[in-house]
Amino acid sequence: MDADFSVELAQDDPGLDFPWTDPDGKLSYFDLKRHPDLIAKIVEAENFPELAAFLRTLNSERSAVESAKCDVWATTELAAEEDIYCASHKFASYVDLVFSSDGHRRSFPIHEDFARRLTDLLRRAPEIPASVETCLRRCFFGGATEAQEGFYFTVYINGYANDEATARQNWNMALTAAANALARLSLQDQ
Repeated sequence: MDADFSVELAQDDPGLDFPWTDPDGKLSYFDLKRHPDLIAKIVEAENFPELAAFLRTLNSERSAVESAKCDVWATTELAAEEDIYCASHKFASYVDLVFSSDGHRRSFPIHEDFARRLTDLLRRAPEIPASVETCLRRCFFGGATEAQEGFYFTVYINGYANDEATARQNWNMALTAAANALARLSLQDQ
C-alpha cells in the first residue's frame, strides 16, 4: 500500500470550521465520539458498512482522534499519477479528523509527528493496490465568533482495480489498515 502525508497550510488550501454546517443547513457535524448512536444519521456510513466500522474505531473512547466529516465515491477518472496501479476503477473516501484533546488541536508539531508516524505504519502494511494520503490542514475550532486556530487531518483512502467491486475490496483493506494504525498510535499516545 502506498502511504504519504502532506502539509497544506497556504491561504487558498482547504480548511475546516469545527463544528461545521453546510451553507444550506442540510448537512452538519455529528459528534460520534460522545454520541456513537448518531452514526445512523450519516448516509455514507449507512450505505457503506466498511466506513461505519472505520468511523466506530476512530471515534471510540480509546482513540486520540475523532471524525468531523466524510465522503465515499467510486470513479473511473484517475489522475496520471495513479497509472502505477494499472487500474481502471478507484473506490475512494476521505475522513476529516481532529484530535480529541483541546491541547493537541493547536499544536503543529504534534500533528506533524502523528501524520509521519501514521504514514510510517501504513507503509509497512501488505502490498495491495491502495493508497492512503494524510493531509495536515488548518482548522478553526469553536465557531465563527470565538474561533481558535488549530489543525486537522484529511485522510484520503483509495482502492484500485479493473472493476468497481474489487476496487471496493481493496479500499476496505486499506480502511482496515488505516483503522488499525490509528488505533495503535492512539494507544502509544496514552
